[in-house]
Amino acid sequence: MNQQLKFKMGIKNQNKKTKLSKFAKRTKWAPVWVVLKKFGVGKKIHPSAITKQRRSWRRTKLHIKPRRQKKSHFG
Repeated sequence: MNQQLKFKMGIKNQNKKTKLSKFAKRTKWAPVWVVLKKFGVGKKIHPSAITKQRRSWRRTKLHIKPRRQKKSHFG
């Protein structure tokens, strides 16, 4: 019964989750070949040194507001 309800209800806060997924893509490290191209073969530098946006769930927030929901107790 619960599994059937999950599929019918859909995703809760879908707009918020899509925004979070887009911002998560921006925080990925640079690929290894970019580090090699920029600093050369002999340099050992972490790929996170090249990325501009650095975000953490603890340090910086995205400040995404939840969408306004209809009050269900009014009917």
